[in-house]
Amino acid sequence: MMNIFILEDDFIQQTRIESIVVGILKETRIPCNQLEVFSTPQKLFESIQERGDHQLYFLDIEIGEYTRCGLELAAAIRQKDPNAVIVFVTTHSEFVPISFKYKVSALDFIDKAGGQKQFKEQIEECIRYTYDMMSSRESKDMFLFETPQTRLKLPYKDILYFATATTPHKVCLWTQTERLEFYGNLSEIQAVAPKLFLCHRSYLVNLDKVVRIDKSKQLLYFENGDSCMVSRLKMKCLFERWEALR
Repeated sequence: MMNIFILEDDFIQQTRIESIVVGILKETRIPCNQLEVFSTPQKLFESIQERGDHQLYFLDIEIGEYTRCGLELAAAIRQKDPNAVIVFVTTHSEFVPISFKYKVSALDFIDKAGGQKQFKEQIEECIRYTYDMMSSRESKDMFLFETPQTRLKLPYKDILYFATATTPHKVCLWTQTERLEFYGNLSEIQAVAPKLFLCHRSYLVNLDKVVRIDKSKQLLYFENGDSCMVSRLKMKCLFERWEALR
């Protein structure tokens, strides 16, 4: 389900935006798991627990005396989550061309000074767009893992491998750009992602991202230089499946 985050430091505007969003969700019956309002960028950023195209952010650009605070937050969000949906809600339309320098790929700029009808329509369009995009995305292209403690959603193409963590009951995920640690185990992950290959009791890999296999050393390698051990009993099957993908 969708998560919606609002950054706005003016209480009147906070109430305005939140009430409009709540009303739209009720009218459209679009399911929303989380709706949070923040007055500071730091608290919003620290609250982010999930990633994916179900994460929708409505960000004011000017917070207090900092005129580009929202742009900087959007850049940080985009770096952490390439698939998040970002919308700017602002009175500073002059920042529209500047936003391209921050490479945040904003979905829309909504003018606070616009009429109430137009303001609501633009917010609704952004919510509907996010929901439709979530619904239309083919599940086979997305990895989704949910437990009471964890919800993780990202494209398979970003995954390199999973490995057991040193912390009990946790696993690590290595992507193209980062390392994440969360509660779960490799068996649970493999059950929801059969396209991944368990090459060792400690490693679950995305064969699409493997660039080399060293049979003598029982290691496989990724483009970024990382390697994973391969069980001797798994080597034959691993190599056959990898060759079939090439």
